[in-house]
Amino acid sequence: MTRRPTLPGASELFRRTASPAVPEDVAPTRRGTGREKHPTKITVYVSDEELLALEHARLDLRAGHGLAVDRGRVVREAVAIVLDDLEALGEDSLLVRRLRER
Repeated sequence: MTRRPTLPGASELFRRTASPAVPEDVAPTRRGTGREKHPTKITVYVSDEELLALEHARLDLRAGHGLAVDRGRVVREAVAIVLDDLEALGEDSLLVRRLRER
């Protein structure tokens, strides 16, 4: 029998203890997944300008808002927002309107 104490793991130490208070009518139904292992991968090709804009957004989130997130997290949140908008507004959603412009 070992006399070593059992210590909590990192996931227990850094887990969220309370969810932020968000009004029901504002809360989206979908959320981008956070920092976790993802079982599925897709490849998306972007232009140099799009990649630079994404990196600028990531840096702005860090410097201006105190949110240290990676580009994947930004993209997953953006996808969740667009899918919620499509589900809620259908024909009038931003995605449908922008895709029709092209």
